[in-house]
Amino acid sequence: MASSAPRRLRLERPVTWLALAGFMGTGKSRIGWELSRRLGLNFIDTDRVVERVSCMRIPELFELYGEAVFRDYESEVVRRCLRLDEAVISTGGGTVMREANRRMLLSRGPVIVLTASPETIYRRTRRHKRPLLEIGDPEGRIRELLNARQSAYDAAASFHVSTDGRHSSDVVEEIVEKLWAWREAREAERRR
Repeated sequence: MASSAPRRLRLERPVTWLALAGFMGTGKSRIGWELSRRLGLNFIDTDRVVERVSCMRIPELFELYGEAVFRDYESEVVRRCLRLDEAVISTGGGTVMREANRRMLLSRGPVIVLTASPETIYRRTRRHKRPLLEIGDPEGRIRELLNARQSAYDAAASFHVSTDGRHSSDVVEEIVEKLWAWREAREAERRR
């Protein structure tokens, strides 16, 4: 007798957990959501989780309690995301500035750092209130922050992918290809 319950297809995928990191406006939320659909994984945006648990929008949290309190919330959300299976985690732009966050993320799976030029980032973020860009020269501030954060992004990256001038589906396909290569390299390393 055949079962009437729907059968779940087993999806072939290179990983079942990964994190996206990178500066604001590089496409982590958009790419993360599309990547989660492509790989049949759940999508978690850590900024949205921080807003839910704090009951505040991020600009309000910054204004009332400061960046350090926001970063503490962010670290706790990262810690909890490590327990998840079958997930794409989109982290906030400054998450990997804390070494503990970088270590936690890399201990769980690959971390893909998305990149974009300062001009692209400014164009993508100029209509949204971003606490760190609320100054007279936001594009200059983007350059300054990118320079200050570059070593942390490099330390966190399993690999980098540029989103400049690219359709999101092309970025997703490049990530999937690189994830397969990452997985093969890890398996070869284990066999040695």
